[in-house]
Amino acid sequence: MPSIYRSNRIFVLQRSQSSVVSLFATILLAAIFGCGNAVTAKPPKIYRASIVQTFPHDPEAFTQGLVFYNGKLLEGTGQNGRSSLRRVALEDGRVEQIASLDTKYFGEGITVLGKKLYQLTWKEFTCFVYDVDSFQFERSFSYPFEGWGITDNEKELIASDGTSVIRFIDPDSFREKRRIQVTDRDKRIKNINELEWIEGEIWANIWYEDRIARISPENGRVLGWIDLTNVYPMQQRDREAVMNGIAYDADRKRIFITGKNWSKLFEIKISE
Repeated sequence: MPSIYRSNRIFVLQRSQSSVVSLFATILLAAIFGCGNAVTAKPPKIYRASIVQTFPHDPEAFTQGLVFYNGKLLEGTGQNGRSSLRRVALEDGRVEQIASLDTKYFGEGITVLGKKLYQLTWKEFTCFVYDVDSFQFERSFSYPFEGWGITDNEKELIASDGTSVIRFIDPDSFREKRRIQVTDRDKRIKNINELEWIEGEIWANIWYEDRIARISPENGRVLGWIDLTNVYPMQQRDREAVMNGIAYDADRKRIFITGKNWSKLFEIKISE
């Protein structure tokens, strides 16, 4: 009887040790193959931009946000004492309507959702809401992050703060609903700036870089990079005159870009 008991106990211990080894091996293999997948992840596609048309743009406009709406460009400009909201004729760059911000505000990105126009401010943590047709001020919201770029997916506002984070925000309460981290494979992409929603993707300027990230709104993964170095070469402009402005004409599938204090606005075409 004692010998049978010891034998059973040894068998139980052996089975237990075997289970631990098996579990450890499974975890180890998962880690190895998981790392392998991360290392060999398919890189984003690279696109080039070619110029379709060139339009005049106010070189005094420190562009922070750009939207194509009802055949016109809506533009938000920055800098204290010079921040504004504008309606601009595409063909000649003429400012048809303007609303200036108080000198204490530094204007940032803009977007139109429904009949409301939303304009962020940089470090004042305030979003202004206007009637899109009259520019009549309606209300304001506060938020606990820097305001950089903003767009929308026709249901939610989508905002950047200069880091790798993009937030999805309720347009009625301005409360954050969820967020994504922008990554190229495993690397976080910082300095996410002006945003535009284009055919189910988030397109984002990268501050101080002449390229646009095409971002998945589901997980923040960079799906592609658009190289714009040949559109308005750096040697032709001041270092602070960075690319910052993406607008999309959804009806005619046209893409427009400009930058801070650029004298030109470009319609571009994208190809791999």
